[in-house]
Amino acid sequence: MFELICNVLLWLGLLYAYFFNVLEAPIPDRTARNPYTLKPDVWPKAIIILLLICIAINIFNIIRKNRNNPDFSFASMFNINVKRWIGMALIIASSFVLEPLGYMATCFLVLFLYGLLLGQTHVIRLLIFSVVITFVLYIVFSVLLSVNLPRGTIPAMRNFSLYVESIVATVKSAIGM
Repeated sequence: MFELICNVLLWLGLLYAYFFNVLEAPIPDRTARNPYTLKPDVWPKAIIILLLICIAINIFNIIRKNRNNPDFSFASMFNINVKRWIGMALIIASSFVLEPLGYMATCFLVLFLYGLLLGQTHVIRLLIFSVVITFVLYIVFSVLLSVNLPRGTIPAMRNFSLYVESIVATVKSAIGM
């Protein structure tokens, strides 16, 4: 039941984001005038529509699979382990600290703390993987997809993000991207 409720809430949240954030997003005049450019709302629309379809299929499969299950009730939702609640609280907390800390620090902290939550005992390995995955995700979103990631409002975090961006810009210019 908990999985069904989470899927329904996620589907409703994505529907809200589609209608109130993506469809109403302003398109710059320069982009709107050029018929050959990809508009900035194309990728978010496509991704959200695909997610809505996949989540709707998942909701249907959950209901179909648990139709005759006596434990499929609203009360069974609260019979989950503590690690799930901590994981959800971690993700919610990360959404609040994303703006002040910026993408780099928030992503690193979430990956590191989630690894600890899942029981990773090798802290050094977890630190290394968290840093590597953070930088890989940064390169994918910032460089390849040209997504502006939050730099942070705390001066040290902002300066670090700007420093990483300058290194990436130097590498991009050196390889001719």
